[in-house]
Amino acid sequence: MEKPKIPVDMILKHLAEGAGQAQERAQKASDVLLGPLETAIATTPYEVVYREDRVKLKHYTAQTPPDDPITTPLLVVYALINRETMLDLQPERSVVKNLLEAGVNLYMIDWGYPSTKDKFLTIDDHVNGYMDNIVDFIRDREATPRVNLMGICMGGTFCVIYSALHPEKVKNLVTTVCPTNFDTDQGLLHIWMKGLDADALIRTFGNMPGDLMNFGFLLLNPARLMIDKYVGFLEHMDNRAFVENFIRMEKWIFDSPDVPGETFRQFVKDCYQQNLLIQGRMIVGGKLVDLGNITMPLLNIYGQYDHLVPPAAADKLTGAVGSADTEDVCLDTGHIGIYVSSKTQKEFTPKIIHFLKSRDSRPDDRKKEHARGKAPSRKTRPPAGASKKALHEVRR
Repeated sequence: MEKPKIPVDMILKHLAEGAGQAQERAQKASDVLLGPLETAIATTPYEVVYREDRVKLKHYTAQTPPDDPITTPLLVVYALINRETMLDLQPERSVVKNLLEAGVNLYMIDWGYPSTKDKFLTIDDHVNGYMDNIVDFIRDREATPRVNLMGICMGGTFCVIYSALHPEKVKNLVTTVCPTNFDTDQGLLHIWMKGLDADALIRTFGNMPGDLMNFGFLLLNPARLMIDKYVGFLEHMDNRAFVENFIRMEKWIFDSPDVPGETFRQFVKDCYQQNLLIQGRMIVGGKLVDLGNITMPLLNIYGQYDHLVPPAAADKLTGAVGSADTEDVCLDTGHIGIYVSSKTQKEFTPKIIHFLKSRDSRPDDRKKEHARGKAPSRKTRPPAGASKKALHEVRR
């Protein structure tokens, strides 16, 4: 009798082994999903030192005083879209912790959640209002004439505008995944925004709904952002660390504040549709945003595979400013990976820290500047509808 060509016994053996492994993985996954999970985000302790309307200023302090601190405080400005908790998403991959451990005196803006009354707030209100009030507060509190400024995504665009309008208050500028050149077809977002009817959206909603924007971002790459990641979750749901970080990321993604209507309208029209900023033709608060006024050192970091702010949207900035001390850094990652990827964590914060430390003033120099009358003066014009108040409140 001829021996069968199909090794049925081997196939059955592998099926049995696979079934056993699947059963073991299912049991592990059940233990992980039904057991206790550590999924809290933004766990680094901070103090809320200033409030104005919906906006809060967080101040982080290192648990152990660093040996070589950076004397100039750093203000981090996140985008109005999503939340600044991205920078402190995972305990082992926290930009906040890395900066603190390196000796950075760290402040960060929490833009909060806009309500109906905020729909008329403009870019001017955010940049020349909230940001300028916060910068002045820090300058007063730290007795320093200038601050270091670091902006992320849309927050980076705000920092560029602020540095052009108030260069005397900024010592060093760091921009990360920051869109400044909007005349590009790299990335579906830029194509869509060119044809977006911002007027109709704001007439309809008042503020731009965060959930609607979030859905639009998912549609930029639905296969990867709405299918692949959940397939990946099923493949790794027996891994506790993976599940915890997956849930942390989902918490962050779906925590999407609305964007004040007039700010959204102006950002779309002036930036995405007319590309005024990089051309030096953008008007904010009745003043021309002249990038030639940015003469402080500038570090510009962006991601090679960023689908929201592609390289072409970020790499023109250093050539448009007036500073002779500029540097572009393109990392091998995407828009979010630049902050949470284990690989880029080894490059991202060390680069920023080296940049700031190498340009930091000695404490005695700072005191001399302050003594020579360069101490800050309070801003008198608050943003529209703002009631300004500062307070100290322990957050944790």
